[in-house]
Amino acid sequence: MRATTIHAPYDLRVEDVPDPRVQSPADAVVRVLRACVCGSDLWAYRGESARHPGQRIGHEFLGVVEETGAGTTRFRRGDLVVAPFVWSDGVCDYCREGLTTSCAHGGIWGQAGHDGGQGEAVRVPFADATLVALPREAAGDPALLSALLTLSDVLGTGHHAALGAGARPGATVAVVGDGAVGLCGVLTAKRLGAERIIALGRHTARTDIARRFGATDVVAERGEAAVAAVRELTKGQGAHGVIEAVGTEQSMRTAVDITRDGGSIGYVGVPHGSGSGLDLSTMFNRNIALRGGVAPVRTYIPELLTDILDGRIDPSPVFDRAVPLDEVPEGYRAMDERTALKVLVTT
Repeated sequence: MRATTIHAPYDLRVEDVPDPRVQSPADAVVRVLRACVCGSDLWAYRGESARHPGQRIGHEFLGVVEETGAGTTRFRRGDLVVAPFVWSDGVCDYCREGLTTSCAHGGIWGQAGHDGGQGEAVRVPFADATLVALPREAAGDPALLSALLTLSDVLGTGHHAALGAGARPGATVAVVGDGAVGLCGVLTAKRLGAERIIALGRHTARTDIARRFGATDVVAERGEAAVAAVRELTKGQGAHGVIEAVGTEQSMRTAVDITRDGGSIGYVGVPHGSGSGLDLSTMFNRNIALRGGVAPVRTYIPELLTDILDGRIDPSPVFDRAVPLDEVPEGYRAMDERTALKVLVTT
């Protein structure tokens, strides 16, 4: 089959690799219909996170079950499914508590020795616990497929951040980061009832999506100017909840500075850069809570899936460019150069 591999910074290739096969009774093999490029994939692309030459890449996909192991009972050939970005066994203590990303037997697509999502097919360990069934008829609806693909990562990650930020009816939520995760944070904060949502971003195409998703205000400034603008919008107090969806020292510092005393920060930006940006004494003195981390999206998929299918939310606008599998390197280049927000991959 064909799959995307990474060999060095900025050196992605789509090449022939061995076909995936069932290796355990709990496995399934899924033929990929849709995949995409994540902002966190760019850290490997830029050489900021280590990869072995030839390692697979990509962790977001949905597709059709092609084969199952003898112990896989929930799925059969032809089922349409979505995979969260981490596989999990569904039975360990962490899985039972909903923290599937801490599963003792879990892993992420594209890790050494495993298939990546940006390929023609993927072997799925613990298929019964990991995969989520989708309506078969959705396979013939490209727009719906795009919306459903966000369940693999960005929608659930935005939801995790909104929960961490304490989004709720009557609250003011500010969102630091205008990437796909930040925009999904806007959408899910609105879904959870936030009354006012302040999106921080400088790119009009992205902030237009933020407004479509429920943002009531947009702040284009950065750094101290952004803090001043949010404070002005909130009578000097700051937001009840802040979503941090970037992961840099500056973005975390901004998040702390625009949080209201007694408020919460939901952080899901993959940390990178030169430090945390956290001033613990400030957070202590102002009673600011910090929650978040790697989002257990498998736990969130059922409720978010229902809302997509019922038409209550549509996260598909985060995809603003589509490429076939052989053009995945061009998709990475577009996201790296910020000429694309999030690239959809068709196979």
